[in-house]
Amino acid sequence: MAHYVVLANFTDQGIRGVKDTTKRAKAFREMAEKMNAKIKDIYWTLGSYDVVLTMEAPNDETAAALLSKAGSLGNLKSQTLRAFDEREMDQILAKIP
Repeated sequence: MAHYVVLANFTDQGIRGVKDTTKRAKAFREMAEKMNAKIKDIYWTLGSYDVVLTMEAPNDETAAALLSKAGSLGNLKSQTLRAFDEREMDQILAKIP
């Protein structure tokens, strides 16, 4: 499974309905499971981003579909970072001549 870090901010709609944010998070986890992805952690944060989450998906296409669907609901705008664990990074580094 590929790893991702997602940085998100509430939209105007999302902050107006902030009292439902944990309910939306639960629904997002369920949506991810149906797409064969897994939401590892969700944190509501102070600072530049309102929400930070980590997730796994079988590939970039699945991650993009999941996050596009979540974005289409209108509560969050997000930036997604592909992340590599230590084993993956060792494989990457092994390719450097």
